[in-house]
Amino acid sequence: MSSHLHLIIGTRGNAMSNIMRDLKRHSSEELHKAIKVNNKESRKEWMIWMMERAGKRNSNNKDIQFWQQDNHPIELSTHTIKQQRLDYLHENPVRAGIVYEPQDYIYSSGVDYYTTRKGRIEVVLL
Repeated sequence: MSSHLHLIIGTRGNAMSNIMRDLKRHSSEELHKAIKVNNKESRKEWMIWMMERAGKRNSNNKDIQFWQQDNHPIELSTHTIKQQRLDYLHENPVRAGIVYEPQDYIYSSGVDYYTTRKGRIEVVLL
């Protein structure tokens, strides 16, 4: 999805808030660097300006902000809830009209769940 991200993640002993903080910090810094060095990106100056402006407006940030401050965590406490959230995650690009089938969205684990192929990232099946 171009405007948001869905993740199903777990933890063994580390607070989920720490994991999300570190994930957001690292990915923001890496995206900022990647945008800065990409000479083919026509929106480069605008994106850098937006990230830096948002960072200055929020005292929780050092220099830049890419992600929104809030999250919408849902505890996957039962098998039914896990399956509902996984189905929602896979159907999201279909509902958005990006693809016809969940396994066709290249940034999804749908390919791992609905086919015998492997997707772009390693997935631990639920």
